[in-house]
Amino acid sequence: MSVILWNAPSLYAQKMSPSLHISSTENEIKIDGELKEEAWNNCAVADQFYQSVPVDTAYAKSITEVMMTYDEKYLYIAAICYDTLKEPFIIQSLKRDFSYPVSDAFAIYIDPYNDLTNGFSFAVNPKGVQREGLIQVGGNYGVTTAWDILWYSEVKVYPDRWIVEMAIPFSSLRFKPGEKKWRVNFSRNNLKINEGSSWAAVPRNFNIASLPFCGELIWDKPLTKRKKSAALIPYVTGGVQQKFQVSEEINTFTQGVGGDARISVTNSLQLDLTINPDFSQVEVDRQVTNLSRFNLYFPERRNFFIENSDLFSDFGFRQIRPFFSRKIGLQNGSIVPILGGARLSGKLNKDWRIGMMNIQTDQSNDILQQNYTVAALQRRILKNSTIGIIGLNRNSFSSSKFNTTDYNRIIGTDFNFGTLDRKWTGKAFYHHSFSPTTTTQNFTHASWLAYSTPSVFIMWNHEFVGQNYTADFGFVPRIERYDPDIQAVRRQSYWRLEPMIAYTFYPKKKSWFISQRIETYLDRYTDGNYQLTDNQFRNTYKLKLNNTSSFRFDVNDRFTKLYFNTDLTFTNDTNAYTPRGNYSYRNVQLSYESNVRKPLSWETSYMIGDYYNGKRTSINATLNYRWQPIGKFSIYVNQNTFDMPSLTEDKALLLVGSNIELAFTKSIFFSTFFQYNTQITNFNINSRLQWRFKPMSDLYIVYSDNYLTTDFTAKNRGLVIKLQYWIQ
Repeated sequence: MSVILWNAPSLYAQKMSPSLHISSTENEIKIDGELKEEAWNNCAVADQFYQSVPVDTAYAKSITEVMMTYDEKYLYIAAICYDTLKEPFIIQSLKRDFSYPVSDAFAIYIDPYNDLTNGFSFAVNPKGVQREGLIQVGGNYGVTTAWDILWYSEVKVYPDRWIVEMAIPFSSLRFKPGEKKWRVNFSRNNLKINEGSSWAAVPRNFNIASLPFCGELIWDKPLTKRKKSAALIPYVTGGVQQKFQVSEEINTFTQGVGGDARISVTNSLQLDLTINPDFSQVEVDRQVTNLSRFNLYFPERRNFFIENSDLFSDFGFRQIRPFFSRKIGLQNGSIVPILGGARLSGKLNKDWRIGMMNIQTDQSNDILQQNYTVAALQRRILKNSTIGIIGLNRNSFSSSKFNTTDYNRIIGTDFNFGTLDRKWTGKAFYHHSFSPTTTTQNFTHASWLAYSTPSVFIMWNHEFVGQNYTADFGFVPRIERYDPDIQAVRRQSYWRLEPMIAYTFYPKKKSWFISQRIETYLDRYTDGNYQLTDNQFRNTYKLKLNNTSSFRFDVNDRFTKLYFNTDLTFTNDTNAYTPRGNYSYRNVQLSYESNVRKPLSWETSYMIGDYYNGKRTSINATLNYRWQPIGKFSIYVNQNTFDMPSLTEDKALLLVGSNIELAFTKSIFFSTFFQYNTQITNFNINSRLQWRFKPMSDLYIVYSDNYLTTDFTAKNRGLVIKLQYWIQ
């Protein structure tokens, strides 16, 4: 890669700081994809794009031209995406919030505060389907598409090009009045020729949404303060639930009224309110087989918790989260009613961000009413780094009084570090928890540092969690271990060391492959006395082919200290217990992913090897079919087979799932999940029909059904109808 890079110094010099001037218009612009208005003829044009995929050292083959203008209410974007190939576009479906990497599309990324940390993304595919999302943590992890906001777009397709027009209300953006420069980037995904490109060049080892690689948007005059706006989103629901017990069937009729409000306090600070929120329309989680002995993390999907969520959820690490919103309103998979909540979040100025949230839940069975409060303050320092503090409090109460002996509090600070070129990134934090009876080992700290270039990646990570560190509405799964002898959970301090080094080879000229990568990774856990408890040493080889298919080969050497006799087949077989002790074992895994641009694609992996004192074989397979643009169909299978000395015959866990997504129009969608999971002995059906009859206004019909996998006895089923309406 270094040879290619330094052979093109003039090209890279041009890439570094593109700029685009934007001027206001007094003429009305009709969003129709035709660009007939005179205003477009007077716009500056961003027309020199650079490849990011499959290489990042050349001009883009796909010609794209972008123009921008604005008036008092809207920011307008027009993109002309030239395309002379007669092949059909690659479109997943007509469903909103499509997956950008596997769809032809045009996107814009906006950083109104020039802070290289938070921004907005809006994308459209050639069928006119919209995708909007939030950019958090500098875009390191892409775009959070769970965020929904009101904006407008239209696409028109011609024989040699397709044109997209967008109108984004300024009320949907957060920015500081008086600014004359924003950071912005545009990208184009042209899967017909397997090319990703952007206006401001983004190295291929970074996500295309990375804000540090944006160019400048220069306004003709300072932006003025916009009028305050407010949106009300009331809803009504009704439904029926059936529960099947041994000797009776219980039918329950439900109804509900509630809603949300979004109020712009300033141009960059928003107040969100919710009363009796209902999340029945939220898509179900895709189940996985859990062989880890610890709880698994599933992302938040409820819209109220999404915007500016990184202000709270980015504190800590993936497995040490002081705040995890899915702990609010849910208890062991059951819904706990939320009475209401409020969240104030956004920017105070370019350098300061603030977030405050308060949620009140109702009593549910034996769970008392709970109040959850979280507050965060973040300061931008240096050029691309932040330091923040967070405070959390959970307190139960009864008879309108807080219980002084039932609370959990955390205070902590995080430092996020990054150089402007993103070669160096890092993080360090310290969090301290407070509970009524805890005085020692109630803190956690960690640090992470990474060096990344297109060819080299080196990472170091350390973590420590004290045995009494408690995060009641956080996510710290490894601190607890279930002891089957006493049928209780034991807590134990732990240290973690996680270094990694990887090198990626790129061909010096056009070749049959895009890249080859080798990785060495260590994941090492000890207890508080530095005695080894878990260890994984993994060596990996990855091969990415020119047609986007890829191979991967892993060799894993593991060590595990079992503290208790444990059923490691997770089949609840009393004869399957493996005795406590120290175990060293090895397995190998081969994985393949086919060309995702084809209508029919698949992924598969096969793992075989030792498993504690026995053997395990694992097979994963996913088959996807794209009936574009109407539907997307997938079926996936995961089977784990165990051969353990304590078993008279092999045991197996089977997970089979199927997902069907149909988009009859750009406003009527149907999706259904089928999930057969022998680990939890449940067969689940979840179907959802959505009609977006008006922008941001929807009618949902959701049906769910659950059966035992042993004999397909019905457990429960439900039907819910929900209507929500956006008033602005």
